[in-house]
Amino acid sequence: MKVIIAGRPNTGKSTLFNGLTGTRDALVHDRPGVTRDVISGTIKDKGYQLFDTAGLENNKTGISADSTHMAIKAISEADAVLFVVDGKTGLMNDDINWARFIRRKTKAPILLLINKSESNKKLSDIHDFYKLGFGEPVLISAEHKQGFDKIYDFLDSIADKAPEAEPENDQDRLKIAILGQPNVGKSTLVNKVLGQQRQIVKDEPGITRDTVKIPTQFYGREIILMDTAGLRRKAGVKDDVETLSALKSLDAIDKANVVVLVVDATKNIENQALGIASKVYDAGKILCVALNKWDLVDPSERDEKLLKLKHQFSNSFHQIIKPLILAVSAEKGTGIQNLFKRIYEQWDISNSQAPTSLINRIIEKLIEQRQPPMSRLKRPMKVKFARQTGRHPMRITINVGGASDIPESYTRYLRRGLAEALKWEHLPIVIEYKKDDNPFD
Repeated sequence: MKVIIAGRPNTGKSTLFNGLTGTRDALVHDRPGVTRDVISGTIKDKGYQLFDTAGLENNKTGISADSTHMAIKAISEADAVLFVVDGKTGLMNDDINWARFIRRKTKAPILLLINKSESNKKLSDIHDFYKLGFGEPVLISAEHKQGFDKIYDFLDSIADKAPEAEPENDQDRLKIAILGQPNVGKSTLVNKVLGQQRQIVKDEPGITRDTVKIPTQFYGREIILMDTAGLRRKAGVKDDVETLSALKSLDAIDKANVVVLVVDATKNIENQALGIASKVYDAGKILCVALNKWDLVDPSERDEKLLKLKHQFSNSFHQIIKPLILAVSAEKGTGIQNLFKRIYEQWDISNSQAPTSLINRIIEKLIEQRQPPMSRLKRPMKVKFARQTGRHPMRITINVGGASDIPESYTRYLRRGLAEALKWEHLPIVIEYKKDDNPFD
């Protein structure tokens, strides 16, 4: 069941979304118009799909017009609508106009919520809100989670009448976060995958503010795409809304299985992009670099640019053997199927468990070819046993005797050898040593 939260700007819709989902997924700020895209989630303990929409405005052009268009489209597809008004400011003309519009736009049941009703002394005349034509209003405080029981009762009554649907388990879907600096084409890429104008796209930075999670099916897989706000250097951040957006983008790394770092192929790679990649590798996630706008690069320069970029990533991050860098054009749609094909391949490999016997044979062969250096105490490292102890990142634990201060250079040698033998070149790999206790020490 699709439940849409709607209303004019700054009535507390995003706070209500966070309260009902038990998350902080929607960006909340006192400034009106912060929400631009349609944010999706699941109502806690209920399983109903919940969508937060941008504030409804009357502008004919610009971002607010695009946001309102997205909100109206969501409302037209709703099974239920929660229409939110501000109990402190009272009934506004925009509330009346939008209520009239929504009644024409949808046949879904509508529940009128008077938000910010924690103090009756500050409330305007409640009877005015009957003019909206939605029947008896429900007093709530989204911030303090008051009045939610009546929302649940309303939604349960609708669900009881609707045909029973198979609940979706988002845990089974591959979560792919789309990250990058502002204006590199992240939302354009998402729209191309979805086959529709789901995300607002403008030729200016900072359009996307929330991390938008979109369940979809693409190239034979059930996935969740996570479109994020653009990340840039701290010196370029202008206000606290952008700071909050950036924090949500970084949080998406932890929630994702795979991160697609979108970079502008027509420009040189910046340290900021390498910094994002570093955070992805440190989190043990699979990274795929999407070289967007590849169609705009001179064909005579493509090989050199691709080689240079691979060297930059290889030299910057010891966790990865071969960076997965693929050329695409989000605008034209070229290279996108190959991008996701390679992502799916790496995800399937990352879920594998290498046989312990195979790992030990690989380690033994690597040590035969290159003996480990002596420790400070002139003791050789003796490998007794090795096994895979984790995935995401791929983790190899080696039980050793003798040397305990194994240099990083030798660890990198083992990591490369294991990656090449096990086809893990594109995956983050962690090697840890467990020292066997010597009973005679």
